[in-house]
Amino acid sequence: MTQVYQHTESFTLESGIAIPGFHLAYTTLGKLNENGDNVIWIFHALTANSIPAEWWPGLVGENRLFNPEEHFIICVNVPGSCYGSISPLDINPSTGTSWYHEFPFFTIKDMIKAYQHLKNFLGIEKIKIGVGGSMGGQQLLEWATEEPELFEYIIPLATNAVHSPWGIAFNATQRMCIEADASWKEKHPRAGAEGMKAARALALLSYRHYDTYQATQPRPDGYPFSHTPDAESYQRYQGEKLEKRFNAFSYYFLSKAMDSHDLGRNREGVEKALKRIKAKTLLIGIETDILFPVSEQLFAAKHIPDACCEIIASPYGHDGFLLEYNQIENLIRKFIPGYFKNTILKSA
Repeated sequence: MTQVYQHTESFTLESGIAIPGFHLAYTTLGKLNENGDNVIWIFHALTANSIPAEWWPGLVGENRLFNPEEHFIICVNVPGSCYGSISPLDINPSTGTSWYHEFPFFTIKDMIKAYQHLKNFLGIEKIKIGVGGSMGGQQLLEWATEEPELFEYIIPLATNAVHSPWGIAFNATQRMCIEADASWKEKHPRAGAEGMKAARALALLSYRHYDTYQATQPRPDGYPFSHTPDAESYQRYQGEKLEKRFNAFSYYFLSKAMDSHDLGRNREGVEKALKRIKAKTLLIGIETDILFPVSEQLFAAKHIPDACCEIIASPYGHDGFLLEYNQIENLIRKFIPGYFKNTILKSA
């Protein structure tokens, strides 16, 4: 069930800016048991929402690994997103009009500070398992560093401890696409929409892999004198698909949030920060991931006490964390043996 948590007290962001409050859209599945030890907190990636059964259907739902009949599953829509939490299209209390370009900048650390209030509101004292990929994994690592005693197990997928110059370059270039849209400076919900289409097409190149396009978007016979290449059509389709469900303001600010990620900030460096984590940790990387290469998961595993790291094979690059259900499920079952009672269901 999707609900909205309202925080009505002043909230100070990492930048020093104070806002009069915020709201978070969140989804819960299942019920908290008497011992309070069945919480699964799922963190979503850049443009997803708080309903993990929609974007992770192979892992979340009835008779799946994360099963509402066994677990109390929580997923929160990130601040800045357009799926129900505080966003650039919401009203700025000080002006009475939408925030748009003046939306307060939430870092990954700020997101976790907001979630802590929701956790307390829900009466959660311990989280059995935290799991998330990409920007979701960044949030998970931040929280496990900030509150080392909170999680029993964490499973960050295709993520990192500090966002790399390579990742920042991809995000900055996407923002340049949005900024190049003549409408971006305007204050209306569709401002920058055409630029966001180009930004998404660019992003997809970092989410997939050379071999993905070779296999799924082959060069057509007769090109360039007949037929539009599948790869070109696919890029345009993905940009248009996102534009129908998202907005450029959220995309812009969330990409900046990802760039802000650095566990070492104000913690004497990233290595010392990772050593703070006490949860039993399984990092999962994808061998074809060019955006969050496996070296980043191996680095985190090296510095988190007693962490382990598994690398899965996938033709889908970074997006493999959203698609390789069977491999991910099998690794998690092996990591926490005997905990999951439901039967393994092989995804199609």
